[in-house]
Amino acid sequence: MSSRFAKTPKTPYYVVTFTSQRTESHQKEYDEISDIMESLAEKQPGYLGVESARDSSGLGITLSYWKDRESILNWKRNTDHLLAQKLGKEKFYENYSTRVAKVEHAYEL
Repeated sequence: MSSRFAKTPKTPYYVVTFTSQRTESHQKEYDEISDIMESLAEKQPGYLGVESARDSSGLGITLSYWKDRESILNWKRNTDHLLAQKLGKEKFYENYSTRVAKVEHAYEL
């Protein structure tokens, strides 16, 4: 069984927490763009992994892990990602919140 947990390195590293409430429309387009963004993020320098979940009410939490703040800023400024952000504001999300934190300690089972 493969793990759905991101394989993160030894600390420190960074996590971007994206919490969102989906709209009820545009599901197919959202799924397509989400897949493209995940594939594109994986190719970005400094990308470490992602974990994501969404419940039946449309509330979702995505955690993306990055080597450093510069990597996060480069991803935020990526042209394709900027377009996806615009579509998110216009079509896909009722609301959302983004938080960035430095992970200084981590452990797992």
